[in-house]
Amino acid sequence: MRSTRLRGDAVARVIRVNAGFNFCFGLLWWLPVFYAYQRDAGLADSEIFGIQSIYYVAFCLLEIPTGMLADRFDYRRFLGAGAAVLLVANLVPVAWPTYAGFLAHFLLIALARSLVSGACSAYLYEYLDRSGARERYRDAEGKARSASLVGRVVCWPFVGLLMQVEHTLPYWLSAASAAGACWLALRLPALPDPVDGALGGPRAARPVWSALPQAFAALRRGRVLLLIMVQGVAVFTLVRVFQVNLAQPILAEKAVPLGVYGAIFAGMTLLESLGAARTGWLRGRLSDRTAVFLLTVAMAACLALAVPAEMVGTVAILGVFSLVSGLSYPIQRTLVNDAITDSRHRATMLSAESIIDRAVCALVVLALGGYLDAGALGAFLVHTAIATAVLMAVVAVALRHVRGTR
Repeated sequence: MRSTRLRGDAVARVIRVNAGFNFCFGLLWWLPVFYAYQRDAGLADSEIFGIQSIYYVAFCLLEIPTGMLADRFDYRRFLGAGAAVLLVANLVPVAWPTYAGFLAHFLLIALARSLVSGACSAYLYEYLDRSGARERYRDAEGKARSASLVGRVVCWPFVGLLMQVEHTLPYWLSAASAAGACWLALRLPALPDPVDGALGGPRAARPVWSALPQAFAALRRGRVLLLIMVQGVAVFTLVRVFQVNLAQPILAEKAVPLGVYGAIFAGMTLLESLGAARTGWLRGRLSDRTAVFLLTVAMAACLALAVPAEMVGTVAILGVFSLVSGLSYPIQRTLVNDAITDSRHRATMLSAESIIDRAVCALVVLALGGYLDAGALGAFLVHTAIATAVLMAVVAVALRHVRGTR
């Protein structure tokens, strides 16, 4: 009884520390204003979104190597390294506010996120699984996602005022948040020993690069896993491109004053955080796959509806999009983790999913720059909504076919 209670306390502590790490790592004070910040530095739209496209390509190139190394070594080290790189990245625009400086900034952001993206979820899932608490993963992932958003709710409304006090202050504060993430990464405990001992010696002994053919062979065999990853393309691409690239141009298109961007982003983030922390709303009502399908189609519909909407309607639609995206993220993450049958390659598999995601993001952002230069933001939103709905329908049919042939 005492051993069970101690293990439960350890699990609860890991969930809290992991949520704290996500809180600090995700607290990028500059995110609501980086577009205006770069415009003030003299960059054109094509240069700004060209950097974003390069960022996504760089992330793709870095994901598999970092995921493989995280599987080979300690997940916790990669969380700490990612936070340290993020700290440096946030200081680059302060010292080097040019095209080259912003490019270096986003390349370092790509490295930081690639170090963390697979390792963070892999660590949490493996710790809970080895502690006999795998059923807590979905809620724990939702809480971590919610925590990564909560800080933005509190801080983003003041970003405009902070920039008036000191133009570079959002970047300094982001660096301080990354330092907090470094400290929290050091507080995470080592993974418990696996129950059957299957992942002990062989994992530590095998050469790093020998794992790559094994991981991709498992990915080719796992048709369900591959289809779920493709499904995640729609979820994560919509969320990331919307948050980082689309929201600010949409608000500008609707003549929303720059001074209230922070408050609007904070409200949107609050709704996303609420959705991420309340995925239990859908439990028992819909299967996870059905939930992701319906939520993703709803997000696509929000983009299309933003085209004819006026200022107030647009803000409301963006809020609905944020709530729905918060609900979908942890459910999709759980689907992927549950579909991974060989936990020796968990971070590598999660990195493969991120590669697919970021590769599509790179193409979408590159196209977005061209649409914006042509003054065709509305057409971009409609085309994105249609493409998303078609992709989700194809994946749903394919998943049903695969389940029927097994």
